Amino acid sequence: LVPLSFMVVFYTNYFVLIRRHLFAHRIGRFVSCNLVLIAAVMFGVHLFFRFVLPPDMARPPIPRPWQDTVRFFAGNALLYMLVVGVSVAIRMTSGWYRAEAARRQLEHSRTQAELQNLKSQLNPHFLFNTLNNIYSLIQLDADRAQQVVHDLSRLLRYVLYDSSQPFVPLSAEIGFLRDYIELMRIRYTDAIDIRLDAPGSLPGRISIPPLLLIVFVENAFKHGVSYNRHSFIHIQVSYADRRVSATIVNSRHPVSGDGSRAGIGLENVRKRLELIYGDDFSLRIDDSLPTVYSVKLEIPVFNA
Repeated sequence: LVPLSFMVVFYTNYFVLIRRHLFAHRIGRFVSCNLVLIAAVMFGVHLFFRFVLPPDMARPPIPRPWQDTVRFFAGNALLYMLVVGVSVAIRMTSGWYRAEAARRQLEHSRTQAELQNLKSQLNPHFLFNTLNNIYSLIQLDADRAQQVVHDLSRLLRYVLYDSSQPFVPLSAEIGFLRDYIELMRIRYTDAIDIRLDAPGSLPGRISIPPLLLIVFVENAFKHGVSYNRHSFIHIQVSYADRRVSATIVNSRHPVSGDGSRAGIGLENVRKRLELIYGDDFSLRIDDSLPTVYSVKLEIPVFNA
């Protein structure tokens, strides 16, 4: 009977009193209800032992002083209060776990929404630049422009479909950069030094976020190429110790009125890196020299 009375106090608090009063910040009512509950349970147990159970005729009850009776009931009341405390602790802990799980789910949803928003800002920028290249080529060589349109369709397929995945193989991202660079060569003479140094073969399981490096390459073409001054763009991508390193070094020829847009693009990339990797990445931008601009990015890889 005594364990059953403990269960009554525990589950009454767990399912009713804590939710109705304690979570509603009605502390006084919660304490009052528990005092009434404990008194009722103790009184019921006492009545049960006194009037329901058959008396032991062989051992009649021993007379005790009233002080012992008070101590006995006070000790029992303390045990029931401990049961109330355990019930509150368990209910609060389970509620905290549920709230934490909901918070993490909300944070994950917010992160995914921000990532999609950042990617949606990158894709149109890339598309507009590429269409400008084709427009320039149509005026120079219509036959070549047809082939470029076919190449563009392959690039757009990567941008629209492959980049919808959270991660893509590093080899696919490098292939995308090669195609983009070849498309950009159309607009410039051979005097411009454009190099891409990247491993030819990589394990397919090495994955990085899609369209992560293209922003730096686009900025290099936009601000690092001049038709009347020496220009170069050197891109190096490497993989070692489960980390990918990318270095983009280019000549510096600022375009008037475009500095703010370039800054917005780099800020978006930094936000995207923080959402994906937290503090586990390195992005260093060196613009201390007036004629050279360099970016070095180092990120961990994920298994596909």
